[in-house]
Amino acid sequence: MTATALKKEMDMADVQNSKAWQKVCTKADLVEFSGIAAWLETAGGPAQVAIFYLPGLRGQSDELYALDHHDPFSNANVIARGIVGDLKGAPVVASPIYKQHFRLEDGQCLEDESVKLRTWKIEFKGNEVWVEG
Repeated sequence: MTATALKKEMDMADVQNSKAWQKVCTKADLVEFSGIAAWLETAGGPAQVAIFYLPGLRGQSDELYALDHHDPFSNANVIARGIVGDLKGAPVVASPIYKQHFRLEDGQCLEDESVKLRTWKIEFKGNEVWVEG
């Protein structure tokens, strides 16, 4: 086995056995008050993640949110393309297809309390964006 193949095998074992932090992009890749989609390796398999960057939203530091990119109502990967806003004091994203609102903090759908998107821990490490998968 080559060193490259061994490293890849070890990296995949780490992803499968734990919630590993993964670099998904840089701060320069983000769009303020908007979303981007990223690929994340998780213990349950690969996932598409919608990342939202809301700089200084609450007068504090930059705020990052990571939740499922998959919209359960339309069965399409479109959440990162939704419109970011505020409902009842909470930052939300409106799905671009049927317009359901999801809280960025916990993924809860405001129109249907039985629906909730997965969320991930996300943070800046310098100018890099890291997500815990």
